[in-house]
Amino acid sequence: MLVDKKANNPAIAIGCFLQGIKLLGSAPLRRFVIMPVLINIVLYSIAFALGYFFLGQWIDHFIPNWLQWLRWLLWPLFFSCFFGVLFFSFMLLANVLAAPFYGRLSAKTLAILTGQTSTIIEPPVAKVLWAELKRGLYFAIKAIPLLIISFIPGVNVIAPILWLVFGAWSMALEYTAYPMENAGLLFSQQKKILRSVRLGASSFGGIAALALTIPVLNFIVAPAAVVGATLFFNRLMPHRH
Repeated sequence: MLVDKKANNPAIAIGCFLQGIKLLGSAPLRRFVIMPVLINIVLYSIAFALGYFFLGQWIDHFIPNWLQWLRWLLWPLFFSCFFGVLFFSFMLLANVLAAPFYGRLSAKTLAILTGQTSTIIEPPVAKVLWAELKRGLYFAIKAIPLLIISFIPGVNVIAPILWLVFGAWSMALEYTAYPMENAGLLFSQQKKILRSVRLGASSFGGIAALALTIPVLNFIVAPAAVVGATLFFNRLMPHRH
């Protein structure tokens, strides 16, 4: 598989994501974006509501009275773990529900890039959802050790860094999956390709993960990341088109 190593440049990867946001409102893509945005609005609103109402009670439950004086120190740790798990779970659920729309969005984006008037082939919904669930299982298995580390005193000081690295890599795998699946590449091949440009891929995933934490903006980040990932894939493997 021929890969253009220039795509390993973080500036190119981040530029693709920003260009994805810019293209999101364009007339040819608009109709492919409406449903994913509505799904994200509903699910992320529920996630923030749950976090707001239950975070304080959760922290009070796990911090005994004799450690109340450390509450100011433990709050950020509990917040990051609770918010990370809740947000990550809702993000995966949102992507599972919106997966059939993201494949079409990526295909249309590539058709615009290449100047081709192509018919968008609808893959079976069951196949799309199964691919999304497989990625979700992969992410969950990788996240379990990080979750354990987050609660080990002393070692947990490096947990935020590890979560950032994991989040960036996960987002890269998640959003580049759509153009790669449209190109007939299996999940094992997708991982191999992205590992060959790990810096660029992680930069793309990192900026997407950061944008997902920004309220209101996160409603459009996922479809923008799909468009941006298609641009990135076009730079990464232009010979496939």
